Amino acid sequence: MPIYVARFEHANTHRWGVVRGNRITPIPTEASTTGQLLQQFSLSALETINGAALDLSAVSLLSPVTQNQQFLCQGANYRQHMIESGMDPEQKKFNMIFTKASSCIVPANSDIVRPAHVRFLDYEIELGLVLKRDILQPVTIPRDRLCNYIAGIVIVNDISARDIQIPQMQFYKGKSYRSFGPVGPLLCLLADHEMSYLDRLRLTLTVNGEKRQDDSTANLVYGPAETLTELSGLQELYAGDLLATGTPAGCALAVPSPAKQRLAALLPESAKWKLFLKVQAGRRQYLQPGEVLESRIYSDDGVIDLGLQRNRVVAA
Repeated sequence: MPIYVARFEHANTHRWGVVRGNRITPIPTEASTTGQLLQQFSLSALETINGAALDLSAVSLLSPVTQNQQFLCQGANYRQHMIESGMDPEQKKFNMIFTKASSCIVPANSDIVRPAHVRFLDYEIELGLVLKRDILQPVTIPRDRLCNYIAGIVIVNDISARDIQIPQMQFYKGKSYRSFGPVGPLLCLLADHEMSYLDRLRLTLTVNGEKRQDDSTANLVYGPAETLTELSGLQELYAGDLLATGTPAGCALAVPSPAKQRLAALLPESAKWKLFLKVQAGRRQYLQPGEVLESRIYSDDGVIDLGLQRNRVVAA
């Protein structure tokens, strides 16, 4: 069975612990970052952690990915999400990569703060991969060697201000406001034989109980092995870094088809974006203060369950 690790606050102290059922057993470590923890403890060492356990209701769970780690993301990585994002799956032949500010990482149950100037706030449930080791040079990573590079998985919600991201063509700005990166609550550490679950996890997201997103990682276009291989050729990666692998269809964002985009390109810039904003204003799916999101990632056989991520939207 996978090992579940959480970072928590108790008695005004931040600690790490192994979660078993509704109890958490503190890990004897001074590690302050996700990378430090993963470099200090093997799976077998964490399995043997025992001692006085605390009830989960008596602690405050924090993000299992600390804010010092890199926050890398894949975009339009499910076919249906490509289509709803205005892309032609037959024409997109590249892995879209962007970053979020690590300062947007917050605990799984945090409020999502909508900035006062943002009208179109969107949700994106994603499977997050947490790296096991530093990757400091280009490497080719086969699927059957992912266990050497991936420590585990978490729930990520890539919250996005679409009226910043799209008209300004600013992914980083539109996705990096404080609170725009709920992560957790649990970091599920995977053994070699459990890596196959990366291809068969269910992602679901609801807003006020209404299901908005529901898909399987079986439908990822660019998988972990090829993505990490590509990233290693671009930059240095470190233990504990987070890679969000893209979101399924069902977001609030509505983008015209490629044909309509070509027609819109003939309009003056001001007219084009005025039309875009008018279309978005008609979308009831955009998040409003008071609404509640619930996100889950799990395997159908019950072996993997990354817990519940529950967020309320509040106005700045």
